Amino acid sequence: MIDDKRENDIIVGRNPVTEALRSGRNIECLYIAKGELRGSARLIIALAREKHIPIKEVDRRKLDFMTGHASHQGVAAVAAIKEYSSINDIFSLAESRNEKPFIVILDEIEDQHNLGAIIRTAECAGVHGIIIPKRRAAGLSGIVGKASAGAYEYMPVARVTNIPMAIDELKQRGCWIYGADMDGQTYCGSDLTGACAIVIGSEGKGLGRLIREKCDVILSLPMLGKINSLNASVAAGVLMYEFTRQRMNLTAKNGG
Repeated sequence: MIDDKRENDIIVGRNPVTEALRSGRNIECLYIAKGELRGSARLIIALAREKHIPIKEVDRRKLDFMTGHASHQGVAAVAAIKEYSSINDIFSLAESRNEKPFIVILDEIEDQHNLGAIIRTAECAGVHGIIIPKRRAAGLSGIVGKASAGAYEYMPVARVTNIPMAIDELKQRGCWIYGADMDGQTYCGSDLTGACAIVIGSEGKGLGRLIREKCDVILSLPMLGKINSLNASVAAGVLMYEFTRQRMNLTAKNGG
């Protein structure tokens, strides 16, 4: 590795990357320089594919920049800064607090700053855990850690292969599923005090069709301007705090 600081999660060089893959370390993505798909790089690619790790072929200059011009040998990997939790861990945290589960599900949030911001707000709002998909989504990278202002240390993040199946599991365990999307009911008009999960869609596409269909309720925020959507982390923050407000039975000063 470039150094041993927690925020630095880039592994460089063929041997270090190979050993990281063999050791079972959580690798978010493998980067291979164009023209390096030969020799030991093939073994590295095979190991990554076996573990279903995304592989990106990039220009060597990008690898130079990513690694601080270290001797990367055409190979670098982005590793998670923290071990992922399980859905059971999330429920256990809620139980330890004697609270009804409050979970956030992220449907293909790809921007690392958005993920970090959501983790930060979730930790402040009393969320018990976040569920993200293994593919086509940001993971627990150093950028995410910085954007979360350290909140990732306290927030369980579970990474699952299939979000719809995870939703089914949450339903079986008593959670009501709320999706954030357009054309739903007003976000403050539902009872959000029970065991629940809120699903936030991707930055560009919103909720996927299958995931939207699995939601029990679709919640919408009023959009009064010329732009018809909010940044994913902003929308998530507004909704999380409405859940928190209701769960804490907070009311406005005038009782409204």
